[in-house]
Amino acid sequence: MIGLLFAAALQASSTASPPTATPQTAPLPTGGQSGSTAPMLGPIGKQVMPAKGCAAFLWGTTDRTLVAMAGAETGRIRVAIDGKPIDYLRANESGAGGFGFAGVTTYRGGDLTIALDMTIVSRDDLASGAMIPAATLRIDRPGRDTVILPVAGMVGCT
Repeated sequence: MIGLLFAAALQASSTASPPTATPQTAPLPTGGQSGSTAPMLGPIGKQVMPAKGCAAFLWGTTDRTLVAMAGAETGRIRVAIDGKPIDYLRANESGAGGFGFAGVTTYRGGDLTIALDMTIVSRDDLASGAMIPAATLRIDRPGRDTVILPVAGMVGCT
């Protein structure tokens, strides 16, 4: 059931035209850019709903590629940095969010820090989840450029 809701929402969001005032974002850094020290964020591929609790599925706003999945119960976020899908653990959180998530959550692993700042909006037509119309992923590593990526998505719960 929730899979159908995700498919319908993804289709609806891909057919809706973006507001004219919304600036377009530049593509993420890729391996072909010489001299770039930015961590390279890539697609994480197909993901499954958690057995218990809620998960936030986040895609890039320009190409709708799934770039992150955060679990409320597990306290983890999955991203693909430099081509490697890795889970990072929640370090702290603040602000109101919903569905087990805070408004701002910081995740850490090794020398990498990821900050997820998201707005969660409940809708009457979503029985087991909500929309994430606006969010940002900020990825920091010492000695490397910081990447700030606008994302959007959905929360699904089991």
